[in-house]
Amino acid sequence: MSLHEDAVLVLKGYVGQEELRQTYLEHLEAHPDGMWKACGDGHITASALVIDPDRGRVLLTLHRKMQMWLQMGGHCEPFDQTLAAAALREATEESGIAGLTLLPGGPVRLDRHHTPCAWHLDVQYAALAPAGAVEAISEESLELRWFAYDEVATVADESVVRLLEATRARV
Repeated sequence: MSLHEDAVLVLKGYVGQEELRQTYLEHLEAHPDGMWKACGDGHITASALVIDPDRGRVLLTLHRKMQMWLQMGGHCEPFDQTLAAAALREATEESGIAGLTLLPGGPVRLDRHHTPCAWHLDVQYAALAPAGAVEAISEESLELRWFAYDEVATVADESVVRLLEATRARV
């Protein structure tokens, strides 16, 4: 199964955000290259909010290009087998934390936003940090920092706050 086919199946099975979900599916139907950064009309991206529920905190990255506190995530790569695998890869690469596991149940939210390269149709997961997790900054970040749940709204935009709320409701 191709990553494009996996994305269609994931989105068909996603419950909630019906209008946005349909926009994603229509994008993939109209764009066989809709998974890739080269698709100028926008592309599917995969992200994951790294969460430590035992300590009531999340790990955010101060994104080098966007200059914002965000969850880990980015473009899908040709070697990604599934959207979930892409989200987990991005979270692991950007956090430096080995042993992350995705929260069961598939994507937590969808978020469509414009970036310098194109529209990102982000499929958002949540990743659980293992006990004793130690982060390591990547070249994509200016900084990594753990934030208590109630601090997130003071540093991040509404999309991250909504992702945290949806994640906490599922944990």
